[in-house]
Amino acid sequence: MVPGEPFRFETRIRFIDTDASGRIHYTAMFRYFEAAEIEFMRSLGVRYETQFGLPRVHVECDFLVELGYDDLIVIEVFLTKLGRSSIRLEFNGKKQGELAARGAVVVVCTDKKLKRAIPIPDEFRARLQTALSPGGDR
Repeated sequence: MVPGEPFRFETRIRFIDTDASGRIHYTAMFRYFEAAEIEFMRSLGVRYETQFGLPRVHVECDFLVELGYDDLIVIEVFLTKLGRSSIRLEFNGKKQGELAARGAVVVVCTDKKLKRAIPIPDEFRARLQTALSPGGDR
């Protein structure tokens, strides 16, 4: 990753993720965001097989341009907030360079046994801080 630049993940819209109109099904966009998120984390040396949980507590997506089967999209990932126990990731889905979808997820670090929010572990936080977008909260 280049400091100050978003992480980019390229993929194509799969047929199974489209609806009867031929457009991407609204729920499928979150799978593409998640695939980009996983690769973003992998680029930081982070894997989701951890001793703590990382459930989503908020998701959002706006569609701006039609996305359909076999469209090539580039998803940009931005870490925009790193709280005590939460992480906010924002996504831009681009089709031929045009913003087609934008969204965000908020993930909370939890104790798997107690099912309660916990502070982000220091090692995980240190890796995330290297990717915090300029102007993002610390």
